[in-house]
Amino acid sequence: MKVKRIVTNINTPDVAEAKRFYQEVLGLDLIMDHGWIATYGSDEEMNIQISFAFEGGSGTPVPDISIEVDDINAAIERVRKAGFGIEYGPVDEPWGVRRFYVRDPFGKLINILAHL
Repeated sequence: MKVKRIVTNINTPDVAEAKRFYQEVLGLDLIMDHGWIATYGSDEEMNIQISFAFEGGSGTPVPDISIEVDDINAAIERVRKAGFGIEYGPVDEPWGVRRFYVRDPFGKLINILAHL
């Protein structure tokens, strides 16, 4: 057996609200929509990873999701323009990433990062 994909599922009464943050701000594609579930992603690259942590690094709380982007400054600008507050960073971490934390519309702590 080989794992082909791992999907994060966020329980919410308002599935449509995901569009504003995950599609409009982060630019993910809507790849499946059945009304009761909407999945956003990218056909360009899918990696399989699952992490377990007791802190988020640099004394921060463990984020619910980590999202790597190719342009961290553009991500910061889009998040701020959409009215989402940045809770941590942006900061260059000693392990070689620049990142910031933001809460999505569902209160999930999102770690947005780019490798330096």
